[in-house]
Amino acid sequence: MSDAEAHADARKAAVAATDRPLTKGERAFYQFARLTFIIFGRLYWRVEIHGLENVPTDRPYVVSPVHRSNIDTILMAFVSRRHLRYMAKDSLWKYGWSARVITALGGFPVNRDTADRDALRTCEAALRRGEPVVIFPEGTRRSGPDIVDLYQGAAFVALRGGVPIIPVGIGGSAGAMPKGSKFLHPVKIRMLVGTPIQPPPREGAGTRGSRRHVHELTAQLQVELQGLFDQAEGRPVRPVVAPGAAPPEADTPPAG
Repeated sequence: MSDAEAHADARKAAVAATDRPLTKGERAFYQFARLTFIIFGRLYWRVEIHGLENVPTDRPYVVSPVHRSNIDTILMAFVSRRHLRYMAKDSLWKYGWSARVITALGGFPVNRDTADRDALRTCEAALRRGEPVVIFPEGTRRSGPDIVDLYQGAAFVALRGGVPIIPVGIGGSAGAMPKGSKFLHPVKIRMLVGTPIQPPPREGAGTRGSRRHVHELTAQLQVELQGLFDQAEGRPVRPVVAPGAAPPEADTPPAG
């Protein structure tokens, strides 16, 4: 068996292992880890968060944050007490110990080098079970003040599931752990949770949602995220005209 075949088999096993309801033990571990992240974040980064009243408590949803740092993933612990599900690069399932930890934290694998439909299907299955899902619409960590070239995965999944998108602006995380940095820095972090973006109703039981609806929802998400990001960073909010977005076939939004 070639290395490529072995990797493909390992990835299929990882998808099968994570595309399921989480166990009581995994949920308990998640809550312990979440509390640890919050305590550390409050003390080290002086995290403050506004807009938590916008987060639904009785239905699933897609959380769509800006992405400027590796720590953006753990900062999602501040958004909800519920067990959030995340995409994470599939190499984290290479070893048994890391696979168990990432799975317990709500992660499931995504191949960042291809259009990973398995990962999108896992998102949809989690939403059907009532589990909120985190999708970074920028796809990977970006730099700079502009929110541009969003992938359409968040809108695609939200439309398919008939659930709202919760945009989250994060200010300061780039300074806390810039891309390429191996160290954490004690900076101030401010998070803003925006008003839920409701997808248009599906027109039939078998309807996936038109490309136009996906495009329009992604454009709306870009505008909302830019405003929240500007506010979180303490900049004047700028008018935004979303010129376009990457197609869902190219969407592989990783968690980190």
